[in-house]
Amino acid sequence: MEDSTLLEKLGGKPVLDRVHKVFYDKIYDHPWLKLFFTVVEQKIIESQQSDFMVANMGGPKIYSGAIPKNGHKHMYITEELFEVRAQLLRDSLKECNVPDDLAELWMRIDQAFKKSLVKNDLSECEKRYFTDEILDFPKP
Repeated sequence: MEDSTLLEKLGGKPVLDRVHKVFYDKIYDHPWLKLFFTVVEQKIIESQQSDFMVANMGGPKIYSGAIPKNGHKHMYITEELFEVRAQLLRDSLKECNVPDDLAELWMRIDQAFKKSLVKNDLSECEKRYFTDEILDFPKP
């Protein structure tokens, strides 16, 4: 199984779906992170995240949403906020019994998008469209 993709090693999309369900349960329950998701139905974001990660783990390109930088440009995602999210993902991988070596590879892929999401200042945010709001929530 040396040449298999990370997606195959994990057990396919059903494993991603399970992890993302646990992960977003944590996000939608988190006092800070949940504020960024008040207008997004959880099942939709879970599905989008799974589809996005399928392609990034060697599977087919089934994701049809915005690239991370464009989809999050209206969100003031700080380094601290990104790290809180990363810890929730680590916890979710552990809770779903993803083997440590595969969880580490998953986290490396996830971390690769950090640079396009984290902003050093609110002024780096921009609306995606005219009616958009800049999402900036202080740590509770």
